[in-house]
Amino acid sequence: MDFSLSPPIEAMRKRVRDYVNDRLIPLESDPASYDHHENIAHGLLQEIRKETRAMGIWALQSPKARGGGGLKMAEQAVLYEEMNRSIFGPVSFNCSAPDDGNMRVLAQVATSAQQDRWLQPIIDGRINSSFVMTEPMDEDGAGCGSDPSLTNTEATRTNTGWVVRGRKWFITGAETATHFILIARTSPDTRKGLSAFMFHRDTPGWRIVRRIPIMGPEEHGGHCEIAFDGLEIPDEDRLMEVGDGLKLTQIRLGPARLTHCMRWTGLARRSIEIAQDYVQKRRSFGGRLIDHESVQTLIGQAGMEIQIGRLLTMNAAWALDQGSFARKEVSMAKVVVADALHKAADTALQLLGARGYSKDTVIEWIYRYARQARLVDGASEVHRMVLANTMMREGVDFFSWNAAPHG
Repeated sequence: MDFSLSPPIEAMRKRVRDYVNDRLIPLESDPASYDHHENIAHGLLQEIRKETRAMGIWALQSPKARGGGGLKMAEQAVLYEEMNRSIFGPVSFNCSAPDDGNMRVLAQVATSAQQDRWLQPIIDGRINSSFVMTEPMDEDGAGCGSDPSLTNTEATRTNTGWVVRGRKWFITGAETATHFILIARTSPDTRKGLSAFMFHRDTPGWRIVRRIPIMGPEEHGGHCEIAFDGLEIPDEDRLMEVGDGLKLTQIRLGPARLTHCMRWTGLARRSIEIAQDYVQKRRSFGGRLIDHESVQTLIGQAGMEIQIGRLLTMNAAWALDQGSFARKEVSMAKVVVADALHKAADTALQLLGARGYSKDTVIEWIYRYARQARLVDGASEVHRMVLANTMMREGVDFFSWNAAPHG
């Protein structure tokens, strides 16, 4: 595993870093840069996106033939991290969730005709998309979240396609999305009972019940509760084969979790950068804050945890690039990076004191955002359970090295 950067990727990393420093970070201190949900305002975003596309750093997860960057996962990791040193970064380069994961999975599993219709407008930045899987708890206490097998929303076959009835919630980006990937039950089979479909926001038979208020700042389109009461989907808009819905979620969610880790590492680094700048200038009790051993300990610990997380992220990205599903590698990165982000934001807020708790810096924004990291795309406890089960199944091979081929 060699994580050294090729000259083209290093050059691109520097261009992203300069753009983030010179263009995006200054926007964060201007209240006019934000919409009502604490994300970058739509008009400003369109202006920024014209600039990033002109730079040739755009939709890095997508095929070059369709206008994307066509980068490997390990290459994306470097650039996503640099992007998210600004809270406005990933969306400015068309590398933010949920579009990021949706573009990747559609490029992998959709037919050419489906990609022309459903994928290309997302890559072009003309529309946003949403992934519709999570469901509220039913009367028996079950609900599709980390366990997709508990899906209750049903797609019933008709002469021409499918009719969908059910309810979903915490669907990221739904309020502004145009294209949706829907996971619904098509049979009671525990492994092959789910199927995946595409639908357009103008199709009748579904509605947004509410935009769910959350603790932190929101992605564009929020997190919505959705009701389906007769949505009709033609069979040509089914993704993969009937019964492949669980397979599609597995293809999508592993890399999507890892791209979260890439972006979160950038936010964690930014938090510590802000804290370092402050403690080197702030004087108290006869010296600078950085001169106090207790402050050095906080900074050092946070920095170490960030580096551990980014190495786990790169290891998982490398494994994905080798063709592995990298399930245990992604789970490790997801748990460690989520904790590292929260630790970095909390450390920065503590060291900045009242300034960190105020809106004078982005630390309080990052702090509120960071709390979701241990929940989204599988709670940390679920990933630890996955790791424990993998250890039991693999035994000593859980810690095996990747051996180079002979010859």
